[in-house]
Amino acid sequence: MREDGRDGPDGPAEDTDTDPGSTHVAKAERTLETRERILSAACEVIAEVGFEKIRMRMVAEHAGVSTALLHYHFENRERLFAEAMTHSFAQTGTELDRDADTVPASVVLARILHTMLPTDPELRQDWRLWQELWVRALRDETAQHLAVDLYDQLHAWIGQAIRRGIASGEFTDCDVEATSTLLLALSDGFGIRLMLGDPRIDLPAAQAAIWRAVAGTLGVPDAFPEI
Repeated sequence: MREDGRDGPDGPAEDTDTDPGSTHVAKAERTLETRERILSAACEVIAEVGFEKIRMRMVAEHAGVSTALLHYHFENRERLFAEAMTHSFAQTGTELDRDADTVPASVVLARILHTMLPTDPELRQDWRLWQELWVRALRDETAQHLAVDLYDQLHAWIGQAIRRGIASGEFTDCDVEATSTLLLALSDGFGIRLMLGDPRIDLPAAQAAIWRAVAGTLGVPDAFPEI
């Protein structure tokens, strides 16, 4: 800890009599934990006020770190925004991978589609981040590349579930790329209407409509699977 009571770039200093090896590990773990805390705070602040109004100081205060420490990890708000989007995306994928190898492919696919809609407060936050990214991508080339890359990952995520179902015989052989693209487009369209609170659509209706659109192609019942 520095004399001014604030952490240095890597966090609080270690005691000098600590084993060097364990000190290095503890420092790396603390650095990673700090980055995770900053990224989570950035997701919350961006979703609440929008990218154009966000200031690095706001994120630092929300994360409980100094502005200097925030800049040590992220040189500017553009970099912070890009990594926050990637962080948000990765967190969702990690949660769904917990038992993906032990449940039917239709359940895995239904879970993916469920998370691609604003189905709970955390996913509504993710949707606000996506909406911020869409707006920036229309005017900023770096944001455009980020959006396309994240869509590629979503496309691959859906495609993997479909291919698994085809390989196991659960799904009918089909054009995986076209089916994945259709599911992404439908999820975006229905997701926007749910975010707007459109009274003509609710979550069960959106999920049912998306599933029905591909059920025949996949050779599965029309009803959205229990997840």
